[in-house]
Amino acid sequence: MRLRDLPSVDELARAADDPLAVEAARRVLALAREEIRAGGEPGDLRQRVEAELADARRPRLRRVLNATGVIVHTNLGRAPLPDSALERLREVGRCYSNLEYDLRTGARGSRQDHVAAILRRLTGAEAALVVNNNAASVLLALAALAEGREVLVSRGELIEIGDSFRIPDVLARSGARLVEVGTTNRTRAADYERAVGLDTALILRVHQSNFRVVGFAEQPSTAELAAVAARHGLPLVDDLGSGVLRDTVLLAPDRAREAGQAARNDEPSAQETLSAGADLVCFSGDKLLGGPQAGIVVGRAELVERLRRHPLQRALRADKLTLAALEGTLGLYLEPERAMREIPVLRMLTEPSEAVRARAERLAALTGGAVEETVARVGGGALPLAELPSFACGVEEELAEPLRECEPPVVAVVREGRCLLDCRTLADGDLDEVAAAVVRARG
Repeated sequence: MRLRDLPSVDELARAADDPLAVEAARRVLALAREEIRAGGEPGDLRQRVEAELADARRPRLRRVLNATGVIVHTNLGRAPLPDSALERLREVGRCYSNLEYDLRTGARGSRQDHVAAILRRLTGAEAALVVNNNAASVLLALAALAEGREVLVSRGELIEIGDSFRIPDVLARSGARLVEVGTTNRTRAADYERAVGLDTALILRVHQSNFRVVGFAEQPSTAELAAVAARHGLPLVDDLGSGVLRDTVLLAPDRAREAGQAARNDEPSAQETLSAGADLVCFSGDKLLGGPQAGIVVGRAELVERLRRHPLQRALRADKLTLAALEGTLGLYLEPERAMREIPVLRMLTEPSEAVRARAERLAALTGGAVEETVARVGGGALPLAELPSFACGVEEELAEPLRECEPPVVAVVREGRCLLDCRTLADGDLDEVAAAVVRARG
């Protein structure tokens, strides 16, 4: 094909009979000209227009089947929502709501009222506040309580998490000044005691996301830090990160005796942290809590109110859909056994490995793959040392890329020359779709 053989935009678009066809035709013809000049053949232009139109209408945020074995997978959207949260999303999202309207008085209300009561009940806190993510909750707490003043943080907690997000940067943006205490591996209560000065505003404890310092290491307990803070009249703010509401076994039953207690101690709950003396506790809604992305602050009523009245709170506040999904998730925690069954994250964490093996065996039978023993991870920065026994269906390594191009995409793990479909993060209802994707990928 030569340049003069190309049809006009109008001619090519008319064949598609689509309101987006003119733009698609322009794009196709521009690419065709480049290909002809480079000595190539542009192929069937009408088919390419149809492909452009299909791509223009294809959603970019798509459902994905998680076969990685990482339960709280940040790149794959973290926690899948329970059905109760999805029902609340639909109910509130499809119509008007009383987001900031008091139905009893007929006056303006607060959006925080919708989840504050249940958060108080579940954590034992005096008050609660919800913003759009946990980084926002820490930023708001520092801005409201320590702007222009000093904040004490252990050197072992000056962390960087995903996407180059660093705690010192958050402190700087809040207007607070960082004072480092202790060392990377060992920080004691006495280090905080010595660092307190006239300009100290608060003590901040930060969740060590995605790593642990082991061996010759030490850090004070929450109770010890709370005692230091109380002696100097300072608030203790604890960024828990992962969002465990109550002390509970977070690993599968077959690992509970061996590692369950250590895991609980490694991820303290909001309830026990407040009981130990923390004044404010910040944590995520979409990690171990198993709900939507949110930053939750619970603690002393006076401090929470200072956060609520700070100008940043309006910029960081959660929207009605977040609050609806969070309320739907929190409601399940009123019945702990129901929460373990119906919140996907908790169900995957606690499912016996025998059930995971049975799922892997079924998938292997459907695909002609082989069952392989593997290890799943919690993810989301939580319990980085925990290894959850799991089973995967192993198929050919070269299927990993075409599986990601299927509908829905299947994201697996390539390890030691095999593509592993970890069945701890796949539900029973996913298996037929995964099997069909394997068949298409082979085709």
